[in-house]
Amino acid sequence: MDLAFLHPLYEHPGPWASVYADLSRHTEDTPHERELTAAALARELASQGADDATRDAVREALTKLRHATDPHGRALFARAGQVILDPPLARPPRAGDSARWAPLPHVSPLLELAGEDPLCVVAYVDRRGADFELRSALGSRDAGGVSGRQWPLHRTSTVDWSERHFQLKVENTWEHNAAEVADALAACQEETGADLLILVGDDRERRSVHERLPKRLQDRIVETRRGSGSRLLDQEVERLRDDHVRERAREDLERFLASRSPDDDGRTGAAEGVPALVEAAREHRIDELLVIPEGPDTHREVWIGEDPDQLAVRRTELRTLGEQDAWPARADDALLRSAVMTGAPAISVVPALPHEAAHDVPVGGLGALLRWK
Repeated sequence: MDLAFLHPLYEHPGPWASVYADLSRHTEDTPHERELTAAALARELASQGADDATRDAVREALTKLRHATDPHGRALFARAGQVILDPPLARPPRAGDSARWAPLPHVSPLLELAGEDPLCVVAYVDRRGADFELRSALGSRDAGGVSGRQWPLHRTSTVDWSERHFQLKVENTWEHNAAEVADALAACQEETGADLLILVGDDRERRSVHERLPKRLQDRIVETRRGSGSRLLDQEVERLRDDHVRERAREDLERFLASRSPDDDGRTGAAEGVPALVEAAREHRIDELLVIPEGPDTHREVWIGEDPDQLAVRRTELRTLGEQDAWPARADDALLRSAVMTGAPAISVVPALPHEAAHDVPVGGLGALLRWK
C-alpha cells in the first residue's frame, strides 16, 4: 500500500480523532440510524477527552453521511475542529463503528479496510478491438477502449489455393488489432495506475494481447475463460482481486522470511520486534512495513516526539535524542508515521497467512524489509 495519501495527517501535531464508520447496512431507517451513530461516536470521543470543536466537526461530517451510498464505510481523521482526511473504505470495519482520541491518527486499520483494494482494468477483447472497464471495491466505470481494423476479420471455409492470400490478410488483421489493444491497455494502466489487468475473451485473442503487453505488466495480468461478448460478474472480479491481494502478500512474506538470514556482511534484510523496528525507523532503513493488524505488538506502547524520527521504546530515550516533550502511542501507528514520512509502503500480510500462524510471522505482528543503502 502506497501511504503517500496519509501525508496530510502528519503535517500538524495531535491529538487526533480517528473514526471508522460502517455504512454497509441499509434499511428504511438508515438516515435516522446514522444520525444516532454520529451522536454516539461524538460522545465516545468526548469520553476520551476530545475537544468540543473536533468532536463537533466529526459529528457534522458523520451526519452528512446519513444519505451516503458508500457501499462499505468511511474513515475520518480530525484535529483542532477540522476533518483533515476522510477516505472511503473498501470493506466494512470488522469491529463496526469505532472512535479513538490519541496523539497520533490510528491508521493501521486502513491496511485492511482501504489499502489492499487493487484497482482493475477489465479488457473485453475480440478480433475488432477491446472495451475497457475500470473496477474497484467502490464500483465500476467505463475506461475507453480501442477499435482496430474491421476487415477482413473472418477466414473463408474453402481450402482453395486462391484463398491463401485472403487468409493471410485475416491473420494480419488479427495480429494488428491485438497489438493496438495491447498498446491501448498499457496506456490505460499507466494513466489509471491499475494494479491488475483482466483479459476477457476467446483464447486466441486473449493470448495475442497478453503476449504483446510490456514485460513490466506481465505479473499484473489475469486471463479468464469466458468467450467474446461475455461480461464479468461483480463476484468474479472480487474473487480475482482477492487472489491478487493474497499473491502479493505471499510474495512479500516470502521475501521477509528469506531476508531474516544474514548476508555475507552479517547484515539481515528483515527486522521484527518493536525495539528493532524502532531503531530501523529512526535510521530510515524501513523499505516496507509488514503488519498483522491487531497483532500483539501493534498495541504495544512506544514514545514519540513531534518529529517522526523522535521514536523510542522508553520515554527516557527521547531525551537522549534531544526531545523534551513525549507522548505515548501505539507501536503500529508510530511506525506507520515513520513509513509515511520516509516514503516506505506498508502491507497487511494476513491474506498470506494460514489461520494457525495469524500472529507468528512476523513475530508480534510487526516486521519490516530493510534497506541498507
